[in-house]
Amino acid sequence: MPTKKSAYKALRQSKKRETRNQLVRATLKTSLKKTRKAIVAKTMKLEDLQKTLKEIDKATQKKVLKKNTASRKKSRIMKQFNKTQKA
Repeated sequence: MPTKKSAYKALRQSKKRETRNQLVRATLKTSLKKTRKAIVAKTMKLEDLQKTLKEIDKATQKKVLKKNTASRKKSRIMKQFNKTQKA
């Protein structure tokens, strides 16, 4: 446990941020799983896909995901989606 007042405050802040980030990460992970499953089943709609992409962007804005990681995830989802649309 921290002994100084500022260290205790920093600990409180980091705990708050951790729980906030975990919530964003969990929501994003669930959304990605549902999206991938729907793409494979060919039941994915463009609106649902856009919603998932928006969640990725929001996670990037909140600094939960790094910019390149978000781009990679979006690219792979779009690639998979476009592949199923052609077939």
